[in-house]
Amino acid sequence: MLTMSFVSDVRSIIEDSFELAQTHVNLSPAKLLAALGTAAVCGLVIYLVYRFFYRGIVFSENYNILLVLVTVVTAMIINTIAVNIVLSLGMVGALSIVRFRSAVKDPLDIGFLFWGIAAGVTAGAGLYPTALLGTAFIAALYILLTFLKKEKKSYLLIIKYAQSAEEGVNTLLKSTRYKLKNKTRAGESVELTVEVKVKRNNAEVVAKYNEVSGVETVTLLEYSGEYMN
Repeated sequence: MLTMSFVSDVRSIIEDSFELAQTHVNLSPAKLLAALGTAAVCGLVIYLVYRFFYRGIVFSENYNILLVLVTVVTAMIINTIAVNIVLSLGMVGALSIVRFRSAVKDPLDIGFLFWGIAAGVTAGAGLYPTALLGTAFIAALYILLTFLKKEKKSYLLIIKYAQSAEEGVNTLLKSTRYKLKNKTRAGESVELTVEVKVKRNNAEVVAKYNEVSGVETVTLLEYSGEYMN
């Protein structure tokens, strides 16, 4: 009786295996290569846009490579689970236990990540024109927005000077719109930190403060909310 039950279980397993194999007939190598190739092209476009037109806080080459991998891997997953409901449920369960502990430093990076996932999903679903045209449209839109961005940027101006130079520093500050961030006084030495808006690569503001008698150091740091370059 036990032997018959064992043979029946083995037969059931073999039949299920053949049924699962039959469901994978639709997943042809040509279709898989087309999906992965389209995803790779989209990922390469995202890579180039991120590399040459990124205007965020911190550029990461490893993150840029990750965008390509995410696009291609997403296409492979979608292409695989589309042919079998069992695999799709198992994939959802497997992905639910994945935890990402690396913090995203710039909100703009999240947009690039979703861009890669969207391109991978559409390529994996066989919507190749949608993936390519969508990627081209988003790339053109992002490049356009980078050129329309304001020329002036926020900087932190850090001035360390002797107390005797207080009047000269204040005179220069009155000619510029600024926000006081910090002011530290230690004996006869003062350190002042203000937020100012100046044109890109304009170091004239540093030279002006250096000309004031009593100013020891002047530092200009690019500033964007929580991060500095």
